[in-house]
Amino acid sequence: MCRIAGIISNQLPPDELREKVGIMCNALRHGGPDDGGIYTNDDERLCFGHRRLSIIDLSANGHQPMADIDKKAWISFNGEIYNYLDLKEQLLKAGARFHSNTDTEVILLAYLYWGNACFNKLQGMFAFALYDIEKEITYLVRDSSGIKPLYYCTANNSLSFASETKALKLAGIATQPNENWQVRFLAYGYIPEPYTALRNVFNLPKGHFLCWDNRTGSHIINCYVVQPALNTIVNEREAKEYIHNSLKQAVSRQLMADAPLGVFLSGGIDSSILTLLAAQNQRDLKTISIFFDEKAYDERAYQNLVADKITGEKFAHLVKQRDFNNHLSQIIGDMDMPTTDGINSWFISKYAHEDGLKAVLSGVGADELFGGYPSFNRIKHINLLRKLPIALLNAARYFKKDKYKKIAYLAHNHYLADYLLLRGLFTPDDIAKILNTDTVQVEHILFNEANNYPVKKYNKDQASWFETNLYMQNQLLRDTDVMSMSHGLEVRVPFLDEKFIQAVQSISPAIRFDNHQPKKLLIDSFTDMLPAAIWNRPKMGFTFPLQQWMKQHPEISNEDVYKNIAAKNIIKKFKNNELHWSKAFTLYQLQLHG
Repeated sequence: MCRIAGIISNQLPPDELREKVGIMCNALRHGGPDDGGIYTNDDERLCFGHRRLSIIDLSANGHQPMADIDKKAWISFNGEIYNYLDLKEQLLKAGARFHSNTDTEVILLAYLYWGNACFNKLQGMFAFALYDIEKEITYLVRDSSGIKPLYYCTANNSLSFASETKALKLAGIATQPNENWQVRFLAYGYIPEPYTALRNVFNLPKGHFLCWDNRTGSHIINCYVVQPALNTIVNEREAKEYIHNSLKQAVSRQLMADAPLGVFLSGGIDSSILTLLAAQNQRDLKTISIFFDEKAYDERAYQNLVADKITGEKFAHLVKQRDFNNHLSQIIGDMDMPTTDGINSWFISKYAHEDGLKAVLSGVGADELFGGYPSFNRIKHINLLRKLPIALLNAARYFKKDKYKKIAYLAHNHYLADYLLLRGLFTPDDIAKILNTDTVQVEHILFNEANNYPVKKYNKDQASWFETNLYMQNQLLRDTDVMSMSHGLEVRVPFLDEKFIQAVQSISPAIRFDNHQPKKLLIDSFTDMLPAAIWNRPKMGFTFPLQQWMKQHPEISNEDVYKNIAAKNIIKKFKNNELHWSKAFTLYQLQLHG
């Protein structure tokens, strides 16, 4: 796991290219503290930068940017390829020559032997830039689940890219804010892809590559993922066996490391299953947990139920209000872009790093695949609401309660309106008041893009699509990446293993989702090892006591901090326990960003 950056530009002299890429690499140093490198091709006006977090092949052979033996291509790579040994074996049989034991070099040789068709062969989490010297083209490539980010800017007939937007800003490549980021942030609680907080900076779509012609400065973006044909499993016993075996194999694949690796153990279903599976493969497995003095959020009893079943060091850390207060400014600085999530990931990543780990397994993805959120039951109501006249839907904006006011979103025939009813933060009317603009302009920003994913059925399968492609993609994965890498920690997500996702998606929705118990299929697939007390209780999630902590924070709950009257009134409601902390935190960040 690393951080990458680069520029291809005929507009800048070579020395300035190197200077700007050097600035970007320094800005990304936290994510790659072990090594750094820069490659330049003055004739092509190309410069790649790299910061390394050594996980596989810790020797100097893993130094990046890296070229193949014959210097036909160069790469700057961030991520892990879990099937690289299988691919390497195929390439060796084809005559390929290697000088390292890294997965990085496997990508290079795979490209040289198979062309861009190799991208679909890669199983893992990755974002990389690859320069083909002979063809004079450069590829930017992002993994099929979008686990690793890759931001790019094509302004001024140049291509610039980085693992975090702050690098592009500090290098002076993109310094102006995106004029619409505040609207999107208030609506979603994050800035949805492909947009960022910076003008002309975008996140490359997952499962896509950008191909840049170094000679002409033109580019195309294409999807490289080829979906395999799946047989539908309709037998429940077969489905449980398939889930059990597929996840076990995914965990085994993702335990591959030459550096210390552990597991985030929250005490919930997902992390408990991963911990127990990992312990079957790795003796003395290290676990990292967090607990609180606030009893309603304290999961120690459930963490210990699982921890007592395995051998290895068990790290548990108490997080208090004062820790939140002391570190909040640093947390916000590490976010890269505004978000209402990530505080939990920041703290547990901090402790994992302090405990000597370089990589951890996380349970992100299970709720989205198996129906772990309230949206899986709520979505059926949209089917009825969609039958109401638009005038009546519009009238919902006059309700006093936010959960009813959001029904007005459905006046727009757009898949994002459906999602915002389920997951949205502020309504367009409230956003307009907070930003001193009008509702029509807010709605134009939110719904002016094509309705590319029209909803056909409001069922659990659709809820899974929403949660996977919007909430998890834009918030959970992005925040987990940026917060963990701020501490030089790699987070792996076995539930998003390509083969495991294919296994889950081959199961009939009638079996995959239960109408009464969230994640029943996942639980039933591991009843032989998962203690009943872990799942036979209300869902907690990896949650902090932020409602209380933010109310007691000296600035977040201080009405005088906020200039806007609407914002002041919202903070009053928050202090009276009438609103969720996420709304107050959104306004606080908005205030900090001017």
